[in-house]
Amino acid sequence: MSLLTPALPLLVLGVFRRLRLACPPHASEAAASFTLSALSGARSTQSKCYKQGVYNSNVKTVYTFVPSPNHIYPDHPESPRRFEILEPRLKSFDAELLEAKPATREEIAFVHNPQLISTLEKICREQAPGIIDYAPTYVTRSSFEDALLAAGGVLGCTRSVINGDAKNAFAIVRPPGHHAEPDRAMGFCIFNNVAIAACEALTHGLERVAIIDYDAHHGNGTQAAFLNDERVAFLSTHQWGIYPGTGWIDDAPHARKRIVNVPLPAGAGDRVYEQVAERIFIPFIESFKPQMILVSVGFDAHWSDPITMLGLSSAGYLMLAEKVITLAEQHCNGKLLFVLEGGYDPLNVANGAEAVFVAATGSGKLAARDPNPHNEPDCESRIAEILKWHGFQA
Repeated sequence: MSLLTPALPLLVLGVFRRLRLACPPHASEAAASFTLSALSGARSTQSKCYKQGVYNSNVKTVYTFVPSPNHIYPDHPESPRRFEILEPRLKSFDAELLEAKPATREEIAFVHNPQLISTLEKICREQAPGIIDYAPTYVTRSSFEDALLAAGGVLGCTRSVINGDAKNAFAIVRPPGHHAEPDRAMGFCIFNNVAIAACEALTHGLERVAIIDYDAHHGNGTQAAFLNDERVAFLSTHQWGIYPGTGWIDDAPHARKRIVNVPLPAGAGDRVYEQVAERIFIPFIESFKPQMILVSVGFDAHWSDPITMLGLSSAGYLMLAEKVITLAEQHCNGKLLFVLEGGYDPLNVANGAEAVFVAATGSGKLAARDPNPHNEPDCESRIAEILKWHGFQA
């Protein structure tokens, strides 16, 4: 079967809207409104009693690992092969494994339309394997259960950090999530893992959660989920002009300072990202004052990723992880969760994950030496434009 051949035409056309490369900024407002009402209803059924952990440097970093070996499609870059170098290294990091348990359908419905959930389940069980959108996003017979387990692993990490059982956490899961919108799966993503985690944090007493996304692609699904929810702030750095075509500076004019998009030109690397972290991450967090930070980390912003053209090195990923850890310690009693998104070169995924573990655990030393051999563009005017739009001080 060709990757670009729709295998499920009737159900796909009936449930999943056709996508455009440049989606209008408010295309998912209706879905976001649904999400808020659904979340409100779900919250009433959740226990309000949850121990609020205090940051303790003696508590370990935890991680969960969901490789989903049966979620695989011929010649597709989002495959179990992404973890083939990382998996043997996992036991070498100073972190404890947290076994993943599947999310419930009710937990998925914190973010996603129940009709989408039931239709995806039906497609996977009755008509898979096949392609469900042009990205192309695929499903197999196991994909629904794989996506539940991935989301559940992220939820387990979230709870461990909130209740103080872990000082921070790293959810290494697939399928990824940040493109999945409330009413559609897209961009290699089935369910939006990090958005579900943010909702989980809110149900357990937190009032403000911030999400920082430094995957190479705009986190359109996460933005859509919280477009009108003032309890969640979202910042995305991404390469401009590639999939999904969203994430310009003025995407959410009603939510300045809370929804912050940092579209970058091809080639932006360690130097540019450090400027963004210092000049945009800091005022974003200081303005919103979150009680927990979630990070959608995609290793596809590495300079040698096969499907993008940004310029980070493994040392750049270490720098970013250290920056957000410092922000979490300063503003959130250390409450911090990293959630894996993209990254399609297995060595870059392994080295990037090592960078996260080195920063999160405070132990070990990054072994990778892979500096970007290319010159970086000057992004000063872009950073200044973003600061001005949001009213952040330069």
